[in-house]
Amino acid sequence: MRGNRLRKIWASGGAAVNGWLAVPSGFSAETMAHQGWDSLTIDMQHGVVDYQSAVPMLTAVSTTDTVPVVRVPWLDPGHLMKALDAGAYGIICPMINSREDAEKLVAWTHYPPHGTRSFGPIRGLLYGGADYPEQANGTVAVFAMIETRDGLDNLEEILSTPGLDAVYIGPSDLSLALGCRPTFDDVDPPVAEAIEFIAAKAKEHGKIAGVHNGTPEAALKRIEMGFQFVTVSSDARLMAAGSQQILSAMRSSGAVQDSAGY
Repeated sequence: MRGNRLRKIWASGGAAVNGWLAVPSGFSAETMAHQGWDSLTIDMQHGVVDYQSAVPMLTAVSTTDTVPVVRVPWLDPGHLMKALDAGAYGIICPMINSREDAEKLVAWTHYPPHGTRSFGPIRGLLYGGADYPEQANGTVAVFAMIETRDGLDNLEEILSTPGLDAVYIGPSDLSLALGCRPTFDDVDPPVAEAIEFIAAKAKEHGKIAGVHNGTPEAALKRIEMGFQFVTVSSDARLMAAGSQQILSAMRSSGAVQDSAGY
């Protein structure tokens, strides 16, 4: 079976740099994949990507060594199994609030005897190889998102769930849950403390800690904190930022007029 590059990076003690795909386009996903991200996550929870868009995006990422990951819409067996059947090598599941939630997540992403995943890896076989059914349980990486007060309060029980590989922090939702303003990087003190706490507890339990970031600077600081999976920005944000940079340079030169002046 094709190996999971994320697991190799983590086994060596390294940190994986993850990109985020919000644009429902195979060509956009392929372009991002060819830039050298360790992994790319297709976001099916927020934004405009549906299953029919996600499959060609997974196919496009497969033209490279970048690991295809999917954030599913919710803790639901149908969403989880279809994402895996389509060839996702990593699953990020939102709003995991308890040990029971974590156990369901593990069960629905693993074949028997370790879980209850139904068999039908129609594209997983194409991407992973003929021995996918035998090797998938130990190859696919499963992340539980910690982004609520309940998730934080039950962190120890979630992290002790057998078969769970990692936790992933959504700083904006975690901020809201703690009564703070939603942001990725410059979080309020209670959120900063929670993020450090999650990283420390994940290490204590032998789990990988992941976190969403808005900038490389924030991601690098969190790698120093112990995070081994850091997302930086997204395709949509990078496209907007690149456009703004070009237009700012052009208009500040005085050679072209701002569109507001027409």
